Order: sequence, then structure tokens, then C-alpha cells
Amino acid sequence: MRRFSILKTALLSGVLALAGMAAHAADLNVGANIGNVPWEFQDETGKTVGFEVDLVTEIAKRLNKSVEFVNIPFNGLFSAVQSGRINMAVSSITITEKRLESVSFAQPYYDSDQSLTVMAASGIADLKGMSGKTVGVDTGSTGDMWATSNTAKYSLGEIRRFEGLQPAMLDLAAGRIDGYISDIPALQYYVKDKPTIKVVERIPTGEKYSIMFNKGDPLAKQVNDVITTLKGEGFIAKLHETWFGAKADDTTSTVKVADMPAAK
Repeated sequence: MRRFSILKTALLSGVLALAGMAAHAADLNVGANIGNVPWEFQDETGKTVGFEVDLVTEIAKRLNKSVEFVNIPFNGLFSAVQSGRINMAVSSITITEKRLESVSFAQPYYDSDQSLTVMAASGIADLKGMSGKTVGVDTGSTGDMWATSNTAKYSLGEIRRFEGLQPAMLDLAAGRIDGYISDIPALQYYVKDKPTIKVVERIPTGEKYSIMFNKGDPLAKQVNDVITTLKGEGFIAKLHETWFGAKADDTTSTVKVADMPAAK
């Protein structure tokens, strides 16, 4: 009988502990590919920081909600948001017509392009120099799609896919890839204090970044309205100065209020 009582007490304690955890669960679970500088990454103390971390944290504050970031590889963000595992996703996610068929986005807050990054000593000066070379991309990213569709045009060799910038940079430094195609702001931020690595070409793609939601989720409209407010207050423009060290152009999505994207 005593053993049963002890077991019952232990089970009750476990249930209460789980209830306590549930009570303290975040209102918003936000998926992010942690390691995507300067958007979301860990600083020297292990704290998750970045442009989009600051933005989402402020949005949650304005909605009077708590927030928790969940580390998910970029390609897994789409299924995670569609399944309801997370409420929304960030990671310099480009709005595309194809993606709008299955997910929703708030208005954009950053205009971007792709870029080619190489080792400075490689002698590769542009995309033409990548003929027959091995190129790295992030799995499922705009860079992946661009490299795949332009393989023949630039006679690219093998395409190797990575889950984020850090492993790609390790392979670039080790000579396992010859170049890396990814978002230009992340690479410009990464190489600014690394003279051995160089961004050699901007690849115009006309991308716009935003926060991604499950298709038709009402939360998308709520977040969109907060972004409108934050743009009006200059909050997002200030984030641009903080993370990129430069003033955002008044003609960009960082400053200008835009409509919520919709599938055509």
C-alpha cells in the first residue's frame, strides 16, 4: 500500500510539473534558423539575438504576448508553420508567388538580393569564375532555387546544400566548395571583419523578406498591422541602423508601408 501511495504521489507531482510547464508556455512559438546572421544567431553568451529577433520581440510586446524562438533548419520552417508546430517563422524568408500558394506573409520589411561569396585568395572575381566549380547554397532557399535554375547559364559544377551559413563557411574555408550563394545582407555582415573571405558579386533577385504564417492564419493580419505601426514610428528603420550600421533608404520596405502579399 505504501508503494502505491508513493507511486501516486510521484505521478501527481509529474502531472503538476507538466501543468506548470504548460502554464508558462509562450503565447507565440517562432521558428527560426538560428545561425542566420545578422537576423537570428547566438551571441558570445549564448543568447539569441538579431534583427528579426528584435523585431518579433517588439511585435509580441505590442500584441501583449510572450514569445519563444524554436531553432529549426530553414527548409523545415515551412512544414512546421503549416502543421501548427510554430505560430510563425522568420529567417530572412523571401515572399514568392509559389510560397503564397501554401502559406501567408505579413508585409515585407527588408529588400534584398543574393550574392556570391568566395575565399579572397581563390582568384574568383564573379559568377563567370564559377564555371565547373562547386557552389554551396542553403537547402530550399532562394539561393538554392537561383543556382539550380542558372546552372547551365554559368556552367556551375556540383551544388552542395547546407543548413545555414556557418557550415557552408567552414566548407568554403576548407576548400570543399568554391563559392557560396546566399542572401547578401547576411554575407556582408559576416565578412566585414574577415579579410580572407569576400563577397564578389551581387545577384539581383528583387527579394522582399517577411514573417511567414500558416495559410489564412488571422495572426498574420494582426502582425501586419503592428508592422505598419512600427514603420510609422521608425522602429524598423532604427533596427536597420543598429544591425547594418547604415540608414535605410526611404524607398525600401524597411520604411515604406505595404499591403499584405496575396496569391495571384
